Amino acid sequence: MLPNTRIDVADALRGLAVAGIILYHSVEHFNIFGGKPVHALASDRTVFDALTWLLSGKMYGIFALLFGLSFFIMNDNRQQKGKPFAGRFAWRMLLLFGFGVINMSFYDGDILTFYAIFGLFLIPCSFLPNAAVWAIIAFLAIQPVELFSLISGHHISTAAMGKFYGAMGQAHTSGTIFDVAAANLKYGFLASGLWFVAKGRITQTIMLFLLGMQLGRHRLFYNEGNNIKIWRGICAASVALVIGGSLFEFGKLNAWLHPIYNLFILLMIVSGVVLLWYRFGGFRKAMGHLGVFGRMSLTNYLLSSIIGGFIFNYYGLDGCHQIGETWCALVGVGIILVQYTFCRLWALKHDRGPAETLWRKLTWINNK
Repeated sequence: MLPNTRIDVADALRGLAVAGIILYHSVEHFNIFGGKPVHALASDRTVFDALTWLLSGKMYGIFALLFGLSFFIMNDNRQQKGKPFAGRFAWRMLLLFGFGVINMSFYDGDILTFYAIFGLFLIPCSFLPNAAVWAIIAFLAIQPVELFSLISGHHISTAAMGKFYGAMGQAHTSGTIFDVAAANLKYGFLASGLWFVAKGRITQTIMLFLLGMQLGRHRLFYNEGNNIKIWRGICAASVALVIGGSLFEFGKLNAWLHPIYNLFILLMIVSGVVLLWYRFGGFRKAMGHLGVFGRMSLTNYLLSSIIGGFIFNYYGLDGCHQIGETWCALVGVGIILVQYTFCRLWALKHDRGPAETLWRKLTWINNK
């Protein structure tokens, strides 16, 4: 067995994903909408469309991919010591669910609770041979639920989603911080669950978890063997498929094909970063700054919800009524820079972020 040394490019990718999530959340007003803002610009629609194409579904996807990679590393490290990890990981997911509940009180689109539930699928799949896992990945990658709905005409109703978002929206645009927390905790899980169904995110998230685990099994994030050649092939194929998809009007096939198209963009970004990382020292140095951001990904995700909630909710600066998408993008950049500065200062005296430290200590409590 080979040791699992620190994967710097994975930290940088995780930092990129979290920064992208924060930026897109800002453009979406952190799911807080108050009608046409006072300070709207002609560029708002263009900014929103461009960032949606680049970030929506892709940054969360990269985050999910690296979630699976982290699971593999922890699981493999325990196996190399002859110790089980399944029970400990299930406990770790329960803790993550708790972090998600806290996050949901500030941001109604929390993903941590869903990652905690979907992450449990990694446990049984980790005992399967590579061929079986790749078969599951291939099956989930074709968006089987959406494909079945397309063929059969049967669809899972998500009609109640509007009612749930409406109830939360009333609190966001006129309520106190306690009103917002209460509404988010009452309706947020239901609304986000239906949104996951509507966007095909359930099967795709589980698939990306498993794909990350497999990339870890095959050590593809290390610069060894034929890995660079493999990444070149992935990059070339994904670029071609993204270009082809951009020229194709999905129409009635959108619910099925759009998540798959997002997957190709995600693979294009990941493979491009990996190739540039190992090819150019300048790129590696520049992207390396995101490593510290990525190593504190849980802290940054939680902190961004608190900051974003204050900026856009009525109880704070009421940004949902004030600024359009162009200004929101600049606000997002500002949030990232503030949090990056915090990360740099924190890293001077600490190996892990505050949320990561707590999660780690609780994960390994009573470890023998």
